Amino acid sequence: MQDALRLRGVSKQYQGFALEKVSLTLPCGCIMGFIGENGAGKTTTIKLILDMIRRDGGTIEIFGEECRSMKREAWENIGVVLDNCSFSEELTGVHVGRIMAGIYKSWDGQKFEQLLAAYHVDRKKRIKEYSKGMKMKLSLAVAMAHDTRLLILDEATSGLDPVAREELLESFQDFIQDERRSIFISSHIISDLEKVCDYITFIHKGRMLFSEEKDLLLENHGIFHGTKETLRELPEEAVAGIREGAFGLEALVRRDRAPGGLSLDRAGLEDIMLFYSREGKS
Repeated sequence: MQDALRLRGVSKQYQGFALEKVSLTLPCGCIMGFIGENGAGKTTTIKLILDMIRRDGGTIEIFGEECRSMKREAWENIGVVLDNCSFSEELTGVHVGRIMAGIYKSWDGQKFEQLLAAYHVDRKKRIKEYSKGMKMKLSLAVAMAHDTRLLILDEATSGLDPVAREELLESFQDFIQDERRSIFISSHIISDLEKVCDYITFIHKGRMLFSEEKDLLLENHGIFHGTKETLRELPEEAVAGIREGAFGLEALVRRDRAPGGLSLDRAGLEDIMLFYSREGKS
C-alpha cells in the first residue's frame, strides 16, 4: 500500500528562521505525531504540505502524487483542522453543513450530523456562542465528513478537557480502522500522542531530529540516574541529553549504544522531547 504522506528534503527560508531539509514518511493506516517547541517549524511544515506557502526545496507527495500538481478532486481526500476556527462566528452548525455541501462533492451531511451529536456540539447555536473546545469539535466534524483519507491536525485537542480529549482520541482510532486512512497531528499535549501515535517526528529549531516508530523510540531510550563520575563511564554517543537537578543528575541514554546490563528507568515521549531539546549535553 502506498504512503499517505512523504516529505523529502523540504526547506523554507524566512528572515531569522529556516526550515531545513525535513524528511518523513507516514504510511497509510497510521497516525504520526509531530512534536516540537513553539517556533520549531511545525505550522510552517503543515502549511507547506497543504501548499499554502511555497517551499524553497524538496518534494511533498500525498498518496504518491506531488502536492503541487494535485487536482481539486484529490484535495477532497484531505481533512484539515488548524489551531483556530476559520468559520464566521455568525454561522450555526446547520449553516456550516449547508455551505460545505456546496464545496465538497463527497460531502456526507448525515455523517456530519452524527459527528456533531457525538461531539455534543449544538448545531443550532451560533459559533460565537461556542467555547474554544466546541469550535475545535465543529472543525473536526467538518474535516471528517467528506471522503477524507488523510487528516491533518494542528493542535486539534487544545482547549478540550481531559474527557473530551479522550473521546477525540478514540474517534481518531476509529477513523484509521480503514487502512486507507492516516492522521498527521501536531500537539503540545504529548501524553495524547503517546497514547495513539504509531510514528513520532520531532522538529527542533527548524531541523528534524528524528522520525521513528513510537514503540521503537520508547524502547530504545531510558533514563539514567547517577553522578557525573558514573556518567563519564558511558560512551559519549550513548548519551542523548543531560539534566542536573537538586536531587542529582539524569541523562537520556540510547540503549543500543550503552553497555549491556545498564540500569535505566523508562523514558516517556515527553522525557525524550525535553532531553533532545536541551542545548548541548550539560
